Amino acid sequence: MEKKFMGLSWSLGALGLIMILFVKSKSVDAISCQDALTALMPCKPYLTAGAPTPTPSCCQAVATINAAATTTLARRELCRCFEKAGPALGVIPDKAKLLPQKCGISVPVPIDPKINCDT
Repeated sequence: MEKKFMGLSWSLGALGLIMILFVKSKSVDAISCQDALTALMPCKPYLTAGAPTPTPSCCQAVATINAAATTTLARRELCRCFEKAGPALGVIPDKAKLLPQKCGISVPVPIDPKINCDT
């Protein structure tokens, strides 16, 4: 009886560990819309005004968001987020399009107001 209990307890412990790792990995692979917009605040002078280049802190934010959006679903959600928030925040589309290039960051999805986020 004790062996059965030990086996069951080990199995439940292993299952719990797997679930914790799964949940933790899911939270690392995604970034919320609000978190992404907040992270990009250092980019505001470049994206909405006359700053000719993004700041290093802006480029770091772009790199962080790019690294966090590792799945197709996460990239689609961010695409939709930026599609809605950009005009409301006064983002100049041509500057947004150039942001990854100006920061030296390769992004899997072009930043373009004409892009279909669902593809």
